[in-house]
Amino acid sequence: MQGLYQIAFFPSTQSRRMFADLLEGLTSLPKKTSPKYFYDAAGSKLFDQITELDAYYPTRTEMGIMQAEIKKMAKAIGPDALLIEFGSGSSLKTRLLLDHLDDLAGYVPIDISESHLLETAAALRVLYPDVEILPVAADYTKPFDIPEPSKAVQKRIVYFPGSTIGNFEPSEAQAFLQQAAQVAGPAGSLLIGVDLKKDRETLERAYDDPEGVTAAFNLNLVHRINRELAGSFDPAGFRHEAVWNEAEGRVEMHLVSLRDQTPLMCGRPIPFYEGERWHTESSYKYTLDGFATLAAPWFTRRHVWTDDAEYFSVQFFDAK
Repeated sequence: MQGLYQIAFFPSTQSRRMFADLLEGLTSLPKKTSPKYFYDAAGSKLFDQITELDAYYPTRTEMGIMQAEIKKMAKAIGPDALLIEFGSGSSLKTRLLLDHLDDLAGYVPIDISESHLLETAAALRVLYPDVEILPVAADYTKPFDIPEPSKAVQKRIVYFPGSTIGNFEPSEAQAFLQQAAQVAGPAGSLLIGVDLKKDRETLERAYDDPEGVTAAFNLNLVHRINRELAGSFDPAGFRHEAVWNEAEGRVEMHLVSLRDQTPLMCGRPIPFYEGERWHTESSYKYTLDGFATLAAPWFTRRHVWTDDAEYFSVQFFDAK
C-alpha cells in the first residue's frame, strides 16, 4: 500500500524517499523523524535567523573562535586545498576561510536544499571571482560524487561547521565520520565545529528562544509536509518543546500534539493522541576527550580551538 501512496502522489525519487522516511518515523512508537527534513528553502532561512539570536550561542561563539584563530586554521589547511563543506547553508563562516586560504583549488558546498544552495553559490561567485565554486545538491549522509576543479588539488579538507555533528545519534556520527574520512582521502583533513557540554539553562534557552524563531523552525516541518506531501496537518495543533536530557547528553526538540488528531500525509492517516511527543531533533553535546575518542578510528586530532568559557570548539583532524 505504501508504494501506491508514493506513485499516486509523488513520482520523483526525492519525494518518495522523504515520504518513506517520514512515514516510518511517524508510525513508530515513539514518533521520531530526521532533522534533515527541516531544511527546505524556508527552513534554511529560518535557521539563518536562529543563528543571529542572542539566545543561540553556537554561531557567534564559533565565529568568534574562527576570527581569533583563522590564521592558524589556514596554516593547518595549507595551499592548493579543495574545501568541501557538508551542509553549507549560507556559507557564512566559510567566507572567513575563503578570505584567508592561499591558492584555494576550489570550494564544494553541499546542501540538501538545492534552491538555497544555488542562490548562495551565485552570491559567492560574485564575492570570490577567483575561486572555483562547485555546488552539489545532495544528502551528504549518503554517497555522492565530488566534482573535480580545474586546478590541481594538494589535499581535500572536509569542513563541517556549526553543531550539526550533534544532530546524529552516536552510531550515526561514527558513520558520518567514516564517510568524511573517505571523502577527505588518506592525505586529507577534517575541520569541524563541536558543541560542548554546559549548564541546562543555557542549553534549553538556545533551543527555545524568547522570540519563537526556533519554534517556527520546528513547525516548518509541519508546513513542509503540507506543501510537499499533500499533508493536512494543522500547525496550531502542535507546540514546540526543547529539553536537556542529562542522561543522554543531548538537547531534544519535540512537537507536542495539543489534541487527539489524525492528519493526512499523501493520503495516509497519521494519528496523534493529545500530549503525544514527536521527536524532531537531538543535539548531542560532547566533552573534548569524548569527541576525540568518537573520531579516533578514522581521524587523528591535531588542533583544538575554544572560546574562553569552553562553550564551543573548532577541531582539526588528519584522516588516518
